[in-house]
Amino acid sequence: MSKKMKYTLITSKFFLWFLYRLVRFYSATFRLMVENEDQWLDYLKNGGRVLLCGWHQQFAPAIRYFSKYRPFRPSLMISRSADGEIIAGVAKRTGWNTIRGSSSNGGHEALHEMIQKLKETSLAAHILDGPKGPAGVVKPGAIRIASDSGAVIVPFYTSADRAWYFNSWDRFMLPKPFAKVTLRFGKPIHCPRFDTKESFEDQRRLLQDVMRPLLVKSEG
Repeated sequence: MSKKMKYTLITSKFFLWFLYRLVRFYSATFRLMVENEDQWLDYLKNGGRVLLCGWHQQFAPAIRYFSKYRPFRPSLMISRSADGEIIAGVAKRTGWNTIRGSSSNGGHEALHEMIQKLKETSLAAHILDGPKGPAGVVKPGAIRIASDSGAVIVPFYTSADRAWYFNSWDRFMLPKPFAKVTLRFGKPIHCPRFDTKESFEDQRRLLQDVMRPLLVKSEG
């Protein structure tokens, strides 16, 4: 099968529908515990804007649960790659608006659209080190989105008592069936408007220092 035919197959409506159902079914086996959600949800419901931020390594266990935020019409920035096309197909079916672009392809336009959507709907999410890493390094996009939209950054982390770790740049984590999975939200981080590159970099490093300790370390 040629690359073009394979791409057409894996991005077809039927395949993406099937994958979405598989993700939901598989995730339903997790024994999920959610921590510290009420604080930022109350802030959002009272008129605040929130940008949920996590590591690429840890987003998979949160997919099914994040569908509960569908009523807020949240947005998510996803790369224009073939893998991104698949992720976008699943994300759309969970009720998330997908904005296509990354630091290497269409990033400027995507960031602008993310900021505008966040101002309109008050909720969005961002993968801090995706789609290609380096792992655990916060790229500037999240700071720019939060600062220009007036949103607070709310870190989220996932962990599992039993999981597989892929041989990828970030040691991507997939909990095993019936694993105990914890989805934890951190304290909101305010991102003021910045006048200098130094103050912008200070905020980026602050977020990185807060979140990096929660990267899951695995053997192998």
